[in-house]
Amino acid sequence: MHVLETKEVIKQYANHLALDRVSISVPENTIFGLLGPNGAGKTTLLRIVNRITGPDHGEVLFNGRKLMPEDVLQMGYLPEERGLYRKMKVGEQALYLAQLKGLSKGEAIQRLKYWFEKFEIQSWWDKKVEELSKGMQQKLQFIATVLHRPRLLIFDEPFSGFDPINTLMLKNEILELRNQGATVIFSTHNMESVEEICDNIALIHQSKVVLAGGVQEIKETYRSQKVRLEVTERNSFLPDSFGNGFTITSSRQLRNRQELIVQMDGHQTLNNLLQTALTKVQIVKAEEVVPGMNDIFIQMVEGN
Repeated sequence: MHVLETKEVIKQYANHLALDRVSISVPENTIFGLLGPNGAGKTTLLRIVNRITGPDHGEVLFNGRKLMPEDVLQMGYLPEERGLYRKMKVGEQALYLAQLKGLSKGEAIQRLKYWFEKFEIQSWWDKKVEELSKGMQQKLQFIATVLHRPRLLIFDEPFSGFDPINTLMLKNEILELRNQGATVIFSTHNMESVEEICDNIALIHQSKVVLAGGVQEIKETYRSQKVRLEVTERNSFLPDSFGNGFTITSSRQLRNRQELIVQMDGHQTLNNLLQTALTKVQIVKAEEVVPGMNDIFIQMVEGN
């Protein structure tokens, strides 16, 4: 089942086409990466999903039916442009945001106590928001986003401004929320995060979806038939050193060995390469060169 679908969504701002017939499908209980360079249209799409603005054409479906105003109560949205009332106290603001999402004061206090203890931030309750660092404010907004236990969580560049330790902590929390049954949309241009936590992705470039599917399936599709060999020989290798079907595309000298990148044609296998290469060199290490999402991202964006 798909928790969220957009169908042929178009959004025009004056002379700028922000979204050009964008269709995505977000499966239930998954982490869905909404990817693209800055200005691609990701945030515009998320604002439409949250009913902050409307599409000029197309439709948004939630749980298989047309998105309705009351559906936003089942969503948690952490926008890229954070916004807190700087003069309010942390606890007071957290309670206010929780009650906007339909929680009673008692229920909100109970859930906030759990999260403040989990993040070890109990001492923040009576501080003013302006006393907190940017990272601390983002923790507060993360709590406000997930507190009402929405079915759909939407994070727009959630790790912006976080140090590596807090980034890891937040990644683990997002994974745990998925494990507890939530569906997550995760908008970013950080491909490392995508490989670590996303199940499915859609890549938007120049207002259009140019790639979509499961992360592992996409990586499999973009396999390059390249192999990295580390050998003990220090000879100069010619491109056809290993015979027909194998081309050495690059080489470099390591401390006690040499690294070769070998391109295999479509009829060859890693076993064939090893059998051929072992008659000529001593192999220390062999591994397939698997493209990462960052490589695929660059290839798609530059290709378009």
